[in-house]
Amino acid sequence: MFTKRWSAPGRRPLSDPHRSPGRSREVLTGVYVLVALTAGAYLPSPLYPGLQEAFGVTDLAMTLTYATFALVSAPALLLFGPASDALGPRVVLRLSIALAAVGSACFAFAAGPLWLIAGRAAQGIALGAATSAAGVLISAGTPHSGRRASVLASTAFVGGTAAGPIAAGLLAESMPAPHTLPFLLHLALLWVGWRQVSALGGAWRARTRRWRPTRPRIPAAMRRLFSAAALTGFLAWTAAGLFLSVIPTLLDRAGENNLVVIGGVLGTVLICSVATQALVPPLGARDAQLTGLAAVFASLVLLAVSTGDSTALTLLAAVVAGGGHGLAYGGAAAAVEEAVPRERHGAVTGALHVAFYLGSGFPAVAIGLITLAAPLATATASITAGAAALVPVAAVAVALAHHPWSEPAPH
Repeated sequence: MFTKRWSAPGRRPLSDPHRSPGRSREVLTGVYVLVALTAGAYLPSPLYPGLQEAFGVTDLAMTLTYATFALVSAPALLLFGPASDALGPRVVLRLSIALAAVGSACFAFAAGPLWLIAGRAAQGIALGAATSAAGVLISAGTPHSGRRASVLASTAFVGGTAAGPIAAGLLAESMPAPHTLPFLLHLALLWVGWRQVSALGGAWRARTRRWRPTRPRIPAAMRRLFSAAALTGFLAWTAAGLFLSVIPTLLDRAGENNLVVIGGVLGTVLICSVATQALVPPLGARDAQLTGLAAVFASLVLLAVSTGDSTALTLLAAVVAGGGHGLAYGGAAAAVEEAVPRERHGAVTGALHVAFYLGSGFPAVAIGLITLAAPLATATASITAGAAALVPVAAVAVALAHHPWSEPAPH
């Protein structure tokens, strides 16, 4: 998804070595937009306990509020992924920034829980639409290094996810209007992004071409490898998603009311993920996934045992989950990146990221439904244990997909 390229009429090919002016601007713009949008999407995470108390809503309503983002992002990715080819990245990114602004405004001026759900939906569509378009800009600025472009985009995505809850926790704990100020400041960051995107040269402006949503068709020769990578990424994002959705509420109910600490615990997951993603190339896709799955399993066991009762144990689980997330998610993406035929790249990687988004959101929905009959801690322990039980299945699938007797995928 992040290495898909777009070339406008009258513009030199993206691989032209003489096309140096503007490269840094394209890269910086793409990275900035990704960081700003992902940070905004996860600003609410440490604030969920306070928002739930302010509006008096149930655990089910709050988990659905969180999950709305992931469940909307997945189809938006498939629907809007090809839009940058048809309309140009500039148009798509401006639309994404406008939708992200709507999302932050819904949170800043929320008068009830429906405002939060609407805000999460707007944030989900915004990020789903922007992911590919921002990747196009980053790829254009690094025309001779598709792997570097992919690393930059992935780091921006995960880095923004880490920055959001950390910033929200700091602002909410130390500044007035804790449920409003973070989103007002985010609106200012989006305005900067709007100006950066608007300043892109004419070749990045609107164009007319038929726009077709991406169809997730997986080549037969790589279906085993894709399925293993999708399950691995799903479980990696399940671990991260649990921290970003229900763990803040569990920590709050256990007596941890410092939002800086809560935001720091959430940010730790993604910071550790960014750090370990650098180990994916030397380890290789197979070993990175297997090592990451082992860490994800350990973190899920820790969460199932603690369910937020101990801040120290939850922080340890966050470190382990983050390390596992970076290796498993990065290894899964690398495995598919290495095997997918060039002409099917957009559709296949788009389908893979749908699995990632669903892993982030689906467990939260399941937890919310279980809370209709059981406490939140019990529901969280049940889903966490269920996810842990799937980890060995994913490990076997990865081992089989990369075994010498497996049919080699085409390049």
